[in-house]
Amino acid sequence: MLYRETGQFKTTYQSDSAIFPILQDRIGLAVILAVAFIAIPATRNDFIINAVMTPFLIFALASIGLNILTGYTGLLSLGTGAFMGVGAYACYKLTTIFPQVNILVWVVASGFFSAAVGVLFGLPSLRIKGFYLAIATLAAQFFLEWCFIRVPWLYNYNVSGAIEVPQRELFGIIVTGPRATSETRYYIVLTLVVVLTWLASNLVHGRIGRMWMAVRDMDLAAELMGIRLLPTKLLAFAVSSFYCGVAGALMVFLWYGGAEASVFGINQSFTILFMVIIGGLGSMIGSFMGAALIFILPILLRFVPESLGLPLQSATVEQLSFMIVGAMIIVILIVEPAGLARLWQITKQKLRVWPFPY
Repeated sequence: MLYRETGQFKTTYQSDSAIFPILQDRIGLAVILAVAFIAIPATRNDFIINAVMTPFLIFALASIGLNILTGYTGLLSLGTGAFMGVGAYACYKLTTIFPQVNILVWVVASGFFSAAVGVLFGLPSLRIKGFYLAIATLAAQFFLEWCFIRVPWLYNYNVSGAIEVPQRELFGIIVTGPRATSETRYYIVLTLVVVLTWLASNLVHGRIGRMWMAVRDMDLAAELMGIRLLPTKLLAFAVSSFYCGVAGALMVFLWYGGAEASVFGINQSFTILFMVIIGGLGSMIGSFMGAALIFILPILLRFVPESLGLPLQSATVEQLSFMIVGAMIIVILIVEPAGLARLWQITKQKLRVWPFPY
């Protein structure tokens, strides 16, 4: 079998504790990055780039944000859509107030505004947790969604009440607005997602990540060990909201090209939560798996039956997607609560000891 670590000797602690300790994993990651950066843009297929890959990467980034809070820290949140909205509206206001500044600076800066709001609504996490914390974040969702609709200053008093993305350039290349090409927007989203995923992976595998996981496993024991609960939980809310805010800004400025407040409603929050549950709590790769499954599933249901001569209507595809996702959530929670990431991990463990996988 190809997936073996025979002859791969670890001579340092750093190499033994690496995120990808096996050479085949590193080669696989390099192949994935090569496909993402070279092969997919080379197709010049606007549907694949603009309607599949770009939104998939954005949802994966939002899933990573929620996974940091729910999967690694054990704090359930139902306000992910609202925190994405904070990032989108913050980016819009910064872009209109300071039009001469690079748009990518404001995309990243919008995450800090979302982080500040996340910390504010994360203050009750010291006293409440579980179902009650979920209700508190749900209140944040409704309150922020009300602000997006009822505060005209946020959308510059537009009659439509929507965010209208202006045209901006980067080194002479148009990156936002109707004239921006799908390949340009895809490269920007892909680069930001790769960099932020790398940062999140290093964060959760370090001291801060171990503190989060200690709080998740048993907060009382973590406090007795010297971990300060409130700063640790607020840091998880801040980092999670930062990632969600950047994802929201990317969604509006580099995918939709404009959006209304309904885009950041409660349905968006549940969609991201389902991605995390199906992909796997406490797993970076699980965030990508869950985003790929839930977002790409309706596309497959639309085009695969049509290619077989059995076209489905849009309403039928939507209902089938709901049914399949609901069934998968129930099955995964019963059979493998750790999600698809755990199944992938088990498969790799069996391949490493083949032909004695049991």
